[in-house]
Amino acid sequence: MKKILTIICALIIANCSLINANNTTDSVATDKSYVDVIADWYDQHMNYGTITALMAVESSFIPFPSEVVVPPAAAVSAREESNLNFFLIILFATLGAIIRALVNYVLSVSLGRAIIYRFADSRLGRLCLLSSDKIKQAEEYFNRKGAVATFVGRLIPGIRQLISIPAGLARMPLVPFVLYTALGAGIWNVVLAVIGYIVGDNMDLINKYSHEMGYIIIAIIALVAIYYIIKKVIKKK
Repeated sequence: MKKILTIICALIIANCSLINANNTTDSVATDKSYVDVIADWYDQHMNYGTITALMAVESSFIPFPSEVVVPPAAAVSAREESNLNFFLIILFATLGAIIRALVNYVLSVSLGRAIIYRFADSRLGRLCLLSSDKIKQAEEYFNRKGAVATFVGRLIPGIRQLISIPAGLARMPLVPFVLYTALGAGIWNVVLAVIGYIVGDNMDLINKYSHEMGYIIIAIIALVAIYYIIKKVIKKK
């Protein structure tokens, strides 16, 4: 637990420092972003605990990409001397996503819409890259898609980290929320793990096309859903 809290605190501090540096015109450019720094640390401390912790962070409003966590671990699991198991990587990565989703859900239920929006526009909220517009966008998406948004939203860049907040504001039943979250996060992690296992150490390809991967996954799911709907309609007729 102490290690997990240390990771999360380091990410928050690094994130806030990065934003302050970007807002200062006279700031000196650094060779590495905070994501690179954490990724280097993660490379030296890769285990199921750090996978869970970083994926919990990724599922929150702190912008830390899952592409930095799952594919490298899957690539390491492909080595003969590795202590990491491919399937356990997916399991713990999904567990991390569920943990943070539950935190966001409980906070939204407890605090309510007014406080959530007020925090998003506060100084601390802006430091964490939040805004009322982002919360509103996620809430509108949830209202359009309903409960299934917690599943599909896990595959959409920009929505993935915030979709738990409107689910909590709408007081979505907890069991469906966890199931949809686990399914969406699980599919995303499986795809990342398979790509990492195949690609190996060529992580630049994954980072470059990470957003496209999310849309491809959604397209595949949509095609499968349409197929079963058509099949069901034809069977009824």
